[in-house]
Amino acid sequence: MNKQITLIGNGNMAFAIASGLASSYDIEVVGRDIQKLEEFEEKLKSVIKKTVYPEFDAKDKSLILCVKPANITSMKTMIKGKAKNLYSVLAGTSIDVLKENIDAESYVRTMPNLAANIKKSMTTLTGDLACKDDALEIFSSIGYTLWVASEKELNIATAVAGSGPAYLALIAEALADGGVKQGLKRDDAMQLVRGLFAGFGDIIQDVHPALFKDAVMSPGGTTAAGYSALEENGVRIGCIKAVEAAYKKATEL
Repeated sequence: MNKQITLIGNGNMAFAIASGLASSYDIEVVGRDIQKLEEFEEKLKSVIKKTVYPEFDAKDKSLILCVKPANITSMKTMIKGKAKNLYSVLAGTSIDVLKENIDAESYVRTMPNLAANIKKSMTTLTGDLACKDDALEIFSSIGYTLWVASEKELNIATAVAGSGPAYLALIAEALADGGVKQGLKRDDAMQLVRGLFAGFGDIIQDVHPALFKDAVMSPGGTTAAGYSALEENGVRIGCIKAVEAAYKKATEL
């Protein structure tokens, strides 16, 4: 018998998480509109329990909170009963704020990313140690996990791995654009970039980026010329400042 989990919300992140959990958990999804919940189930291609808020009772359930951060205060009146564990994916929403609006025995903040739907999320977690093992088990089913000691560290991790896919998407698109500018067909450029990212993702699991860069960069070669252009145009500092800006925004939310 599969374990049970309840997703509060039916947006993109809820769908990504449900996609990763569907094979090993019985899933309940709670939302405002039954038609949208039915569309969620059809897209997921897996049977779920669909519940609208007036009918939902959180008593003794494990919840994954996937609503927009701005909607957290409305949860106080929409979720009745005391949940067992609450796992929140809301960026910038502290555990204290969660406690003010949703009643649960234990609280964990998490920050997965949209790679959850292919079980490749990088999820950072922090919160009550009483449910640490359960939290890691749930989110390990959708990819990699890292438990950190504080909410400050989780907000920094949000800026790196939560927002990171968008940064990498920009770099991927830019590399493909560079290939097209020099004469490649668009489809060929994109195929090269996809292969590049797939291979690099495996390599970086075991090799430090600086060592990998040094191994690729021959003296006076093509990589050295391209790398110099990246440095001249501020790619490194741009990435550092992107993390800084995202972290500041996470603390403001």
